[in-house]
Amino acid sequence: MTGVCIDRRCGFCKSNGVFYSKRKSIPLPSDEFLDAFTFISSQPHKGNIAFIEAATGRTLAYIDLWRSVNSVAAGLSELGVRQGDVILLLSPNSIQFPIICLAVMSIGAIITTTNPLNTPGEIHKQAADSNATLAFTIPALIPKLSLTNLPIVLIGSDTEPRSCITTLDRLMRTNPERRPLVRIKQDDTATLLFSSGTTGVSKGVASSHRNVIAMVSVLQKRYSPGERLTFLCTVPMFHIYGLCCFATGLLAAGTTTVVISKFELSEMLQAVETYRVTHLPIVPPILVALGGSEVSQRFNLGSLKNVVCGGAPVSREVTEAFLRRFPGVVLTQGYGMTETAGIGASTETPEEGKRYGSAGLLIPDMEAKIVDPETGESMPPNRRGELWLRGPSVMKGYFSNAEATAGTLNSEGWLRTGDLCYFDEDGFLFVVDRLKELIKYKGYQVAPAELEALLLTHPNVEDAAVVPFPDKEAGQIPVAFVVKKVESHLSNATLLSFVADRVAPYKKIRRVMFVRSIPKTSSGKILRKDLINLAIALSSNSKL
Repeated sequence: MTGVCIDRRCGFCKSNGVFYSKRKSIPLPSDEFLDAFTFISSQPHKGNIAFIEAATGRTLAYIDLWRSVNSVAAGLSELGVRQGDVILLLSPNSIQFPIICLAVMSIGAIITTTNPLNTPGEIHKQAADSNATLAFTIPALIPKLSLTNLPIVLIGSDTEPRSCITTLDRLMRTNPERRPLVRIKQDDTATLLFSSGTTGVSKGVASSHRNVIAMVSVLQKRYSPGERLTFLCTVPMFHIYGLCCFATGLLAAGTTTVVISKFELSEMLQAVETYRVTHLPIVPPILVALGGSEVSQRFNLGSLKNVVCGGAPVSREVTEAFLRRFPGVVLTQGYGMTETAGIGASTETPEEGKRYGSAGLLIPDMEAKIVDPETGESMPPNRRGELWLRGPSVMKGYFSNAEATAGTLNSEGWLRTGDLCYFDEDGFLFVVDRLKELIKYKGYQVAPAELEALLLTHPNVEDAAVVPFPDKEAGQIPVAFVVKKVESHLSNATLLSFVADRVAPYKKIRRVMFVRSIPKTSSGKILRKDLINLAIALSSNSKL
C-alpha cells in the first residue's frame, strides 16, 4: 500500500476513507486452476479423527473422509452430474453432510443447501431459482421435495424407495479412482447459499472456490495444527456459519468435530463432557441459555476453552452473565455474512473479547468503509454509517440477479452490507443495527437493537424484539414483542415506563405485545418481517 498513510492504532486511512485490517496478511494460492476440496485436503496437519457422531460415538478419520469424498464424486459423475450443475442438499447435521458438499465441489458442481424446516413450497422455489438438477435428503424429508420433481439420492439408508435413484451408501462404495479429473478455476462458483431473508426475499449468494479458499485460510491460520482441538457442531451446516466451520474450514486445520443432529441444551452439554470438547461455536440464543440456565452445573465442562458466538450482536449483559458462569472460558465473537463466506471481523484473544459488544477486528486482508447513507461520505472512527467490505472472501454476486448484484456490489468490489456500524479508535467493529430495520420516528432514526438490549436488562424479560409499526402522525413507532420470564406478572405499563426512563423521548417504545417466543433464523437473527406482519394483523383486529 505504497503512498497510503494508515493510522496504526485503528487502521484508518484519511486520504481514501478506508479501514485496513490490523491482522497479518495471509498469502493465498495464485493458481488459476484450483478447487476448494483440493486445497483443503492437501493442507498438512497431524489430525486423525475428522468427525465423531455424538449419539453413537461413530468416528470418521481424515483418511476415510477424503476417500469417501472421492468415491461420492466418482458416483455422482457416473450419475451424469457435470461441472456447473447445481446439487440441492436437504438434511440436518450429520457426518455425511461435509462429504456431500466436498464431493459436489470437487467435480466442479455447485452445492446449494436448504433448511429442513422450510416448507415444500419454499424448497421448490429454491430448487427452481438455483436450477438444481439433483437432490440429497434423508428418508423423513422426502415429502418436502415433492414439488421439485428432482431425482433424489437418499442419505442414511441402503435401500431406496421408488422415489429415489440411489443411496449415498452406494455412492460411497464407488471406486474413488474413478473420480473424474476436472479443471476447475478458482473463479468458478462453488456454493450457492440463499441469504436468510430476514427483511425481504432471500437471494442466492454465489461464492467462488477462491472465496471459499480465502475463508478456509483464515480459519486454518487461527486454529493452527499441533494442539488438540475438538469442536462441537451446534449450528446448522446448511447455514453459512456451519458450512464455513464444519463442512470446509476446520478440516484444513486437522481439528476434530463432534456432530449432534439437532440442538438441545442438555444433549449439547453432555457431548462437551463425553468428548472433552475444547471449542464451542454457537449463536446468541445458546449463549443466553448457557448464561441463564442452572443445567450446565450438572456436567463436567472443564475441557472447554473457547466459546465462539456469531450470527447476531450480543449485549454486554448477556456477555457478562455468561462469563460469570464460565469464568475460565474465553468468549470470542465475530461478524460475517453469507455474502462474505461467513467471515468479516472477529475477536480472537481474551483481551479482544473484553471489548463488550464488539464484533472484533477485521480479518486478514479485509478492507472496510463506514459510509454515510445520505451523503456517501466515508466516516472516520467513532462515526456511524453503513459498513462496506472488500476482500478475497466477498461473493461473486447474486445468482441470476444482476439488479440485486448491482445494488449490493459496486464496480470497485465494495459490498454494501446494509448494517449500521462504526469502528472505534482501536479499529474494533461495532454493529449497531440493520439500516433497513431502523425505525423512522418523526424523522429520527431509532435502532431496534438498542431498545432490545435495554429490554433484556429488565429482570422479568426473557427475550424481546422491536419492530416499526406504521403511524399517521409519526411515520413509524417502535413496537416491542416481549417474552416474559416464567411466573412473571410483568405489565405493559411497567415496561413502557422502564424504557421511557432510560432513553430519549423519540426512542420510547409506544406499544408492547407479550408473546411465547420470538421468531428467529437458525443463526439467531430476529425475523422482523414476521413480527411486522403480526403487528399489522393484530392491529387490524384491534388487538394491539
